[in-house]
Amino acid sequence: MQKKIILLMPYFGQWPEWFRFYLESCRWNPTIDWLFFTDCPIPENAPTNVRFVRMSFQDYQQMASDRLGINFNTQSSYAICNLRPAYGVIHQDYLEGYDYFGFSDIDVIYGNLRAFYTDEALCHNTLSTHPDRVSGHLFLIKNNEQWIHAFRKIPGWQDLMSQPLISGIDEAFFGKLLLGHRRLPSPVRRAWAVFDPYKRNHLFKERFSTILSDFPWMDGTYRYPTKWSWYQGKLTVETGEEMMYLHFMNWKSSRYLQTQFGDQAAWEKLPRLADPSLTDLSQGFCISPEGFTPLSIAEPIKASM
Repeated sequence: MQKKIILLMPYFGQWPEWFRFYLESCRWNPTIDWLFFTDCPIPENAPTNVRFVRMSFQDYQQMASDRLGINFNTQSSYAICNLRPAYGVIHQDYLEGYDYFGFSDIDVIYGNLRAFYTDEALCHNTLSTHPDRVSGHLFLIKNNEQWIHAFRKIPGWQDLMSQPLISGIDEAFFGKLLLGHRRLPSPVRRAWAVFDPYKRNHLFKERFSTILSDFPWMDGTYRYPTKWSWYQGKLTVETGEEMMYLHFMNWKSSRYLQTQFGDQAAWEKLPRLADPSLTDLSQGFCISPEGFTPLSIAEPIKASM
């Protein structure tokens, strides 16, 4: 039986311009569920596998504080990332029947996630799309008591989660709990994992999802693909590889852009991100430094192979 996955998605403020493209990529992953907690309007024609719980940001902060026994109080909805390792406790009411829960960003376009979340992959305790860190843009955690409460093993987790600004607990500190021994010699790592259950059975593998990052592309260079094509659930790059997802953070914002790629993100220069002819998204689209544009006639055939 296929293992069930739910992604927990607190999001407050305003839906971004590309959100309908994001939802379309969710639609074509019907065996995976997304659950948003939000004060944004519920989108029309949202996929059935994407659900929404309406609540205010203040109410969400209070719920998280009560369930974790901390004081989470911030003006920045971005600081919700501090809570990510504890989503299993905060949202435990919604986890029944699922084998894995996780978190993700919304500045992504998903491909066929099940092509990568195979039965072989879904036997691990956690799954990251980077080899050496928790990938905040998409990360899975096994839904059992040990892993729901694993964050409590992070030293000072209460203070880190209570910070009004980003503390790094979701990626750096949580990653250290799981992979803090990775630089040690192999025999020491194996011995450590025998005695520490939080150091074993993780799948941390580079999926080349984040363009213009500190991870080189598949060929070892920093020449990232500039054109990604999505068609009916499949995401490919110009060389033909099928990709798990695209994290376009560094096209939309220069906040984390590496200096070698300039000081302004490509989309910061655009008057609009989406070509107005893109109305039926099931017919596909391209994502590039020019934003969201139509596929050419030949591209859907290639992407559906």
